[in-house]
Amino acid sequence: MSTPLILITNDDGYNAKGITSLVNAVKDFGEILIVAPDKPQSGMGHAITVNEPVRCYETTQFKNIKGYCCTGTPVDCIKMGMFLLKDRKPDYILSGINHGSNVSTNVLYSGTMSAAVEGALEGVPSIGFSLTDYDPNANFNPSIKYIKAIFRTLMENKMKKGTCLNVNIPAVEENEIMGIKVCKQGRAFWDDTFDQRADPFGNKYYWLTGSFSSKEKDENSDIYYLENNYITIVPTQFDMTCYESIKEINKWKLDEI
Repeated sequence: MSTPLILITNDDGYNAKGITSLVNAVKDFGEILIVAPDKPQSGMGHAITVNEPVRCYETTQFKNIKGYCCTGTPVDCIKMGMFLLKDRKPDYILSGINHGSNVSTNVLYSGTMSAAVEGALEGVPSIGFSLTDYDPNANFNPSIKYIKAIFRTLMENKMKKGTCLNVNIPAVEENEIMGIKVCKQGRAFWDDTFDQRADPFGNKYYWLTGSFSSKEKDENSDIYYLENNYITIVPTQFDMTCYESIKEINKWKLDEI
């Protein structure tokens, strides 16, 4: 049996603590190739670079593991990784560990999860890992045991094509983690606003800011379980069709227009 090939990226940059922790967690499970952004790319969603060249440089950041830093987005990094592998396809794609949670609608903005979704598009079993701590020096140690267990379980089982896993881990000590829950994506949204400022020449500029507001009342959601110190796993797919609406919208008789 050949050694599994694992392609790893993130959206916080190749020198972030989270990706080093992920690499250390899974390096004994197979051969690793790392292609990660050369700078933070949080909030890039599924963006790709089309208006300028993408540059990719080998890095010794990961010592004995082959790694590259890329000027593109997290999705660019997955595409670049597939290109660098040429005729060989990764057996698994992992993204993270993100500094900050990716629950609910955050998956639409997340570079971490978009990289995992890109893996699903390629037909590769993929997982995005996130820790609910935005601190660059966050403590990832309590999560390592569970990341190993989740990844090992994925390797022992089959996942539906076109799906990936969104894994969120509470930033608590290991003995405070209550367990693992497979659940649905919760309902929450960003209440956006802009902080208006002025540069030294009096020109206005703006910083996007706001707060995350939960509308979720169902306890079987990632929001509820994460708040109660459970690790959450949400199966996620790139097919965004609302199948329940097809029959209803067909009643509009659009074919008669």
